[in-house]
Amino acid sequence: MEEKLQKKYIPMTETTYYTLLSVTSPRHGYAIMQYVSELTQGRIVLGTGTLYTMVGRLSADGVITAQSDAEGRKAYQITETGMKLLKKETVRLKQQLTDGVNVLSKEAEMR
Repeated sequence: MEEKLQKKYIPMTETTYYTLLSVTSPRHGYAIMQYVSELTQGRIVLGTGTLYTMVGRLSADGVITAQSDAEGRKAYQITETGMKLLKKETVRLKQQLTDGVNVLSKEAEMR
C-alpha cells in the first residue's frame, strides 16, 4: 500500500471509517447513509454533501470504486487498497481502546 495514502487516511475520520465499512458490500449513496446511521444507532448521520464529497475523494484515491447498479444508480465498493487501509485503521483503533482501558483500570485501582 502506498505510504502517501497511509499518511492521508491513517488516522481516519469517523465518517470515513464508517463509510468504508458500509461499502464492504456495494451500496449507493442513500444506502450508505442508512447503513452508517443504523450501524452507529443514529450517532452518525451523514449529509449528502459530506457523503458525496467524501466518496469523490475516496474514488479519486482508488480507495473505493463506483459503478452503475441494476437501477442505474452509482454503487460504491471498497477496493483492495481501501480494505488494507480499513484493516490497518481497525487495528490502530483496537490498540487505542486497549491502551485507554488499561490506563483507566490502573487509575481506578489506585483510588
